[in-house]
This record gives sequence, C-alpha cells and structure tokens, in this order.
Amino acid sequence: MRTKHLALAAVAALLWGPALSAQAYAENHERYVASCRTAVEGSRVTAHCHNPYPHTDRVRLHVECDRWWDIDSDSAAVEVGPTAYAELTERCWKEVRAAWITHEPVRG
Repeated sequence: MRTKHLALAAVAALLWGPALSAQAYAENHERYVASCRTAVEGSRVTAHCHNPYPHTDRVRLHVECDRWWDIDSDSAAVEVGPTAYAELTERCWKEVRAAWITHEPVRG
C-alpha cells in the first residue's frame, strides 16, 4: 500500500511541478505584458491589446511591408494600464509581409 501512495505522489509531482515552477518564475521576475492579437485585412493591420496585470505595459505595433518600395511603419508607443484595452493600427500601401508587437513594461 505504501508503494501505491509513493507512486501517486510521484505522478502528482510530475504533473504539478512544471506548473508551479512556471508560476514561481513569473512571480519572481514580474514579467507582466499585455495580451495582444493582430489582424491583417488587405494592407491594414490592427492590434487589440488587453492588460490583465497590475502593472502598465507600453506596446508598439510594427509593420513590415511586402514591396521593397513600400515604407515599413512603427506605431507610437501606447501605455496600456491595468485592466485597460488599446487598439493600434498601421498600414502599407500594398501587401503586408509581417506584423508584430513589442512590449516595454513601465515601472514605478
């Protein structure tokens, strides 16, 4: 019976260990960034960001255009406070090659 309890404890440690260590890592490093989603419609890119954390996150949308002559663009930085939403938009003249968000946590 004792080996059965030890085996169950080992399985529980394997299942919960990574989740607990990831949570401890997040708590120790205070790496809170807003959750952002980007959508590309033709030549326009829209990013929707939500910050569920207690710290402000400064986000910026970057767009790389597909054509060599089309100018890539970076949005102005927008501060997304706790529980706040933000929408950022940029565009190319023609096709979009890539779009991404950068984060800069605001301290203090």
